[in-house]
Amino acid sequence: MSKLMQALLGGIFFTFILDFFIFLGIKLHYIDFYEIDLYYNILFADNQNIFIFGFFTVFIGYLVMYVDFMKLKLSIIGLLFIISFSTLISPIGYGVGEMILMTKNQTLQNSHHTFVGDIYYNGRTTVTFYDTELQKIVILDKKELK
Repeated sequence: MSKLMQALLGGIFFTFILDFFIFLGIKLHYIDFYEIDLYYNILFADNQNIFIFGFFTVFIGYLVMYVDFMKLKLSIIGLLFIISFSTLISPIGYGVGEMILMTKNQTLQNSHHTFVGDIYYNGRTTVTFYDTELQKIVILDKKELK
């Protein structure tokens, strides 16, 4: 049982580190690019996919604790770290942020206006939206949207 817990905790530890750098790259090259007012949380809980996180936790934990072939273990973990760190490169970080956070060609409506454009970030209380008619970014309150 203790080896199973060690695998789970080791997997969580390494996955947190990988996750941190992925979302740091998104923050630096997508969120800051559009000047979205967002508190950077290393867990990015609103945008975290628990199934992907859980898969990598179990996979990395198993790899670290139960695989005896050291070259395979180091090469897989090294490749995962290189992929994670690659979001610190501007075009890659922007592209990953766009893939995860942006929703294109949306129509939103409030009591005064219909907005047509792209959702740059869908937060808890606000939506950062690029209106193609106005050609500018507007912040919409979710309570006012229909």
